[in-house]
Amino acid sequence: MTHARIVGHVHVIGAGLLGTSIALAIKQLGVDVSVEDISPANQALAIDFGGFRKLAEDDLPSLVVVCVPPDVTAATVKAALERFEHATVTDVASVKIAILEDLVAQGLDLSRYVGAHPMAGREKGGALSGQADLFVGRPFIICASQNARTESIALVEALALDLGASPVRLSPKEHDNAVALVSHLPQLVSTLLAGRLAESDLADLSLAGQGLRDTARIAASDPKLWLQILAANSSAIVPLLDAFADDLSRSIEALKDVRANGAIAALAGILEAGNLGVARLPGKHGSRNTAYVSLVVMIDDKPGELAKLLTTIGAAAINIEDLKLEHAAGAQVGLVEVAVLPASVAPLTELLSKNGYRMAG
Repeated sequence: MTHARIVGHVHVIGAGLLGTSIALAIKQLGVDVSVEDISPANQALAIDFGGFRKLAEDDLPSLVVVCVPPDVTAATVKAALERFEHATVTDVASVKIAILEDLVAQGLDLSRYVGAHPMAGREKGGALSGQADLFVGRPFIICASQNARTESIALVEALALDLGASPVRLSPKEHDNAVALVSHLPQLVSTLLAGRLAESDLADLSLAGQGLRDTARIAASDPKLWLQILAANSSAIVPLLDAFADDLSRSIEALKDVRANGAIAALAGILEAGNLGVARLPGKHGSRNTAYVSLVVMIDDKPGELAKLLTTIGAAAINIEDLKLEHAAGAQVGLVEVAVLPASVAPLTELLSKNGYRMAG
């Protein structure tokens, strides 16, 4: 078993998705973990689900991880700092400036407080959605205040590493600006798009492919939580929304009369900007601008077929760089989109043809 970097007892406050996932991940490394929640039912559920324990009266945790909604994070951190006089206290809220400003305004000694934010989650919340591998390979942002002790920062970094995450140090302002772009704006765009589906004809929706499903996926997230996040980071989100609205307005104007001078050029510029933006996103292992080629393979929609396909490809020593699966509407067929390096396209095509696979497109 891999040994934990964290030394001592860890107490998790908040038995939702993140709190339960953190507790699961470090418990499997042998760390002593206790869990509490303001809801006795949630606490009991998490303890039963993860095999954790309750906090004992004589417990002296070395680390307290606050995993509660953003609007009560500052108050919970304050209570934890006062309750556990020698523990480092961290939180996982997805906004940082507002929480830090609230704590500073109360005149607290923040030498043992280190704000954090693991960039991981699921559309479903609650203890039963907890996963020990939720944070593996994900950025874990550490936003230490100027007064934070070196040993407290190191302890939170050890937590990130024990979760399998990649620690990233940012100031609270840098953090809030970054997540406004990579998390909060996408959530709003996805939500607005999904809202257009609410009263749509079901016959139209039956034609939906993976593009719509991918774009609308995060719109299923908890509205109550997102209300708090968006309100707390509104100053960073609004400029991004203004720029997005300008792009949308230019698109509308161009589409109103595509024969007008410059309309097609304007649309082309918008589409090309999208290509450039996607190309800047880090890909596999953090690399950029790696050109993959996708092949869509048709398989029967029955048990074992996907495993059979992947085994066939693996046996030929062809590496799959990415994978997507969707189902054909009205047919018992699965469409497996396999992304490979350009040099692998020809041998993969030949391999699949020899093994009787059909390729779409």
